[in-house]
Amino acid sequence: MPVPPTHTTARTPTRTFALTGAAILLSTFVIGCSDSGGGGGAGSSGGGRDSAAEAAQRTAPSGSPTDSSPFWVDPDSDASDQVAKWKREGRGSDAAMVERIAAHPQAMWAPGDYPRPPISDAAAQARKAGKTLVLVAYNIPHRDCGQHSAGGAHSADFYHQWIDAFASGIGKAKAVVVLEPDAIGHIVSGCSPKQYEDERYALMSSAIDRLKRQPNTKVYVDAGNPAWIPDASKLVDPLRRAGVGKADGFSLNVSNFQTDKASAAYGRRLSGLLDGAHFVVDTSRNGAGPYGDGQGDAWCNPPGRALGSAPTTRTGDALNDANLWVKRPGESDGTCRGGPQAGTWWADYALGLARNAKR
Repeated sequence: MPVPPTHTTARTPTRTFALTGAAILLSTFVIGCSDSGGGGGAGSSGGGRDSAAEAAQRTAPSGSPTDSSPFWVDPDSDASDQVAKWKREGRGSDAAMVERIAAHPQAMWAPGDYPRPPISDAAAQARKAGKTLVLVAYNIPHRDCGQHSAGGAHSADFYHQWIDAFASGIGKAKAVVVLEPDAIGHIVSGCSPKQYEDERYALMSSAIDRLKRQPNTKVYVDAGNPAWIPDASKLVDPLRRAGVGKADGFSLNVSNFQTDKASAAYGRRLSGLLDGAHFVVDTSRNGAGPYGDGQGDAWCNPPGRALGSAPTTRTGDALNDANLWVKRPGESDGTCRGGPQAGTWWADYALGLARNAKR
């Protein structure tokens, strides 16, 4: 399951691209939780041993984030704070490892109460840097089926107000928004109570309308991951009811560990069922692929995972608008496998992700 961080990221107060080609891709350019491959997890520094196949899947974050990525890097992230702390303590080698996280752009998960101030601050910084802000809207009522990230807006009316404040904070900045990780997957998997389905579809459709009023904002409706809903056709009607046709596409693998190859293949299948819709993929922690068979609690702080490929719009796939770090590497998935509360920074875990990534 995706988990919002315990604080927001810009802390001073975690596809239209294809329409005109690669130039727009670079200039405008961001969860599934279940008992069947839902989102979450990370690589522990003391994690389990990988198989040879897992080791072969590992990919290192590559490319300079300032030169090859159009996305904004938060200078005040937990990862950057950890780097500074370890440098002061003489742990230069460990600091260098975690710098591999701090140096790359990651999504900002907006707070569930007053999203406008932190989003507005981050948007201003991104505009000044000439970069695109990556955001996650994760506040749908009855969120996460009562699991680690349960909660969300207390009413539909409040959600409307919240998404309006969220969108207003973006202003004219270039932004990519991943909309409501797991919300559709939970409907398809039967986790979300039936009586809330119509409301959820309506709220998500309305959220797309509101977000698209911002002149430079792209919206991707979350569609889970290939291990969670293997039959992509089951997502088609729910995504359409949620308004994916008005959005810029859909997102995959948020907070999960499915490989780039598996996610891209799944994305192409789903795209073919959705009139050629484009997609983005969360590659933040998939460098070693999923843990075991990817089922059960494999989403929650699995050992031995690794950072995935760096955020970029240069995916080599005309349908895949971007690879993003939606989940913020190093933030816990919940109180499983010795982890702290969901969304809390876990330094040893972050170190494991960086160490396990292919050099």
